Amino acid sequence: MVISTTPPNLPFGHAICYSGYRVGQSPVTQVYPSDAEIIADLRLLAPHWHYLRLYDCSQHAERVLQAVRAEGLAFQIMLGADLEAEQNNPHCPWGAEYSDATLAANQVANDAHIDRLIELAQANPNSVCALSIGNEASVDWGDRLVPVKRLLSFVARIKASGVKQPITFCENYVPWVGKLEALADRLDIISIHTYPIWEYKSIDEALDYTEQNYQSVAQYYPDKPVIITEAGWATRSNGRGIKPDNASQALQAEYCRQLLRWSQDQQILTFLFEAFDEPWKGSDDPDEPEKHWGLYTVDRTPKAVVQAMHL
Repeated sequence: MVISTTPPNLPFGHAICYSGYRVGQSPVTQVYPSDAEIIADLRLLAPHWHYLRLYDCSQHAERVLQAVRAEGLAFQIMLGADLEAEQNNPHCPWGAEYSDATLAANQVANDAHIDRLIELAQANPNSVCALSIGNEASVDWGDRLVPVKRLLSFVARIKASGVKQPITFCENYVPWVGKLEALADRLDIISIHTYPIWEYKSIDEALDYTEQNYQSVAQYYPDKPVIITEAGWATRSNGRGIKPDNASQALQAEYCRQLLRWSQDQQILTFLFEAFDEPWKGSDDPDEPEKHWGLYTVDRTPKAVVQAMHL
């Protein structure tokens, strides 16, 4: 049974997360893809995907929005804010302890991110279809923890600006049931992440687990639209968090095939994670799983999933 449906202003369509960083590029170093590289990516994706999700309001995001306008592409874009930590998190496995000065500076930066989110949304009303105030900033294990009261303030600021696009927050399914109740009440859409492979599920268990994750939130908020803004399968792993034999192109192809069929049958807007591999992520190990979620490799070679889904 499906409890929540896609909101009317975000009709169901094929959706994918997009970040265009190639080798030697990174949001950390602020070396961004060129206009030509972004246009090439968008032309590759345009025949098959209606929605794109961008994670931040950086120069990369601005170039994407400019390319969509200049090329006359029909993408609808969920635009996000890339929040920094505003509090320490001793539960983060890889460390999330910051100085008071850093936390104070991060608050200032986050305010600027929200202001930029508003600015780009107002400047691109035809292509920006939704705004996310952050990404995985409330999970117990994260290194970018932001208090719920601050997230609420971001929603209030965006609404006060007169921005017309619906507002959401992109987060793992777990915090929505309890911790984020007050935030959910103020949002137009709830956006969840579901990753069976990170929770040691086999391919035979994966889709059922995704549906359980979705329903745990949708049933908790029966009057609120719930969508999925990240779901996918890694194709390589060094064993850090994902067993190497559970990460392959064949398994990615099978999970994505099942996921897209289910989401279309149920009309649940689902952003596949993700378009392209991103070598800047994670450790220096080339088999680090964070680097290998794309439907295409970093050099834009299609993986098995592309052929399986006839993209």
